[in-house]
Amino acid sequence: MDFLQNTLASFIALVPVTLAQSLILAFVVLGIMIPFRMLSFPDLTSEGAFPLGGCVCGVLMAAGMAPLPAILIALIAGFVAGCCTAFIHLRFRIHTLLAGILMMTMLYSINLRIMGRSNLSVFGSTTVFDWVPFLQPGFPASKIVMAGTIGLLVFVLLLYFFRTEKGTAVRAVGANPDMAEAQGINVWLATIGGVGLAGAFSAVGGALMVQSQGFADVNMGLGILINGLAALMIGEAIVGKQSVPRQLAAPFVGAIVYYQLVSFCLAAGMPPPDLKLATGLFVLAMLALPSLKRSRGPAAARETVRE
Repeated sequence: MDFLQNTLASFIALVPVTLAQSLILAFVVLGIMIPFRMLSFPDLTSEGAFPLGGCVCGVLMAAGMAPLPAILIALIAGFVAGCCTAFIHLRFRIHTLLAGILMMTMLYSINLRIMGRSNLSVFGSTTVFDWVPFLQPGFPASKIVMAGTIGLLVFVLLLYFFRTEKGTAVRAVGANPDMAEAQGINVWLATIGGVGLAGAFSAVGGALMVQSQGFADVNMGLGILINGLAALMIGEAIVGKQSVPRQLAAPFVGAIVYYQLVSFCLAAGMPPPDLKLATGLFVLAMLALPSLKRSRGPAAARETVRE
């Protein structure tokens, strides 16, 4: 009984911190979802674009730039990285996963070049989280409000975009590129733009994370892809993926729920090194579950016929 009470008390104490973190990392989950669901373009660029955005933002803030322009430039950098991944795939006929691995590998060296070192502190610099009125800067409440506001704005803008002609063209390319091309849609432009948009959101997540934690590190994206995929699977299991609003809501809902589950595991005493194993097993279970259901369906039908 005491163990349960202590676990719940520790979990509740961590909720504000993990909620702020999950709202920031939801942008990375969004960057994973767009190519994966909207374009049928499995991509690994997010693991490189996330630290890219953080490194660019950190260097600019250390040089004295205001936080918002630093985020916008990080967004552009992430967009370029995503566009490069899509171009490598389209121009050289390289598989999407391999193209993402190549870009992710190259971005590690690029991030080191950008910062000139493996990590960079921006403690004391003004951040967008300091702009929230009536809340003390640096505390989770201000981060929750600002990250939540940005996330809501992004959700509304993307919902509007994917209902426009160009947004519908992107979705059409993901559904059937040959049919989309036959309808006069520029497949290259839609693919490069869509993957670039995903890289931009991953970079924004990295920029916000740097402003939240006060430092940038070239290894800050290590494992973020598997965490984002786990969050996406949870979000889709909760809200579904049958419509554009559901697809856009899944990254935010999934990120919140996933990081609360991680927080509960830590509060229950799970060693941090075991979290990667638990996350990998969870993603494997979520991906394998539909296949297991399909394989059991015919078997169950045969058993019913025999009876």
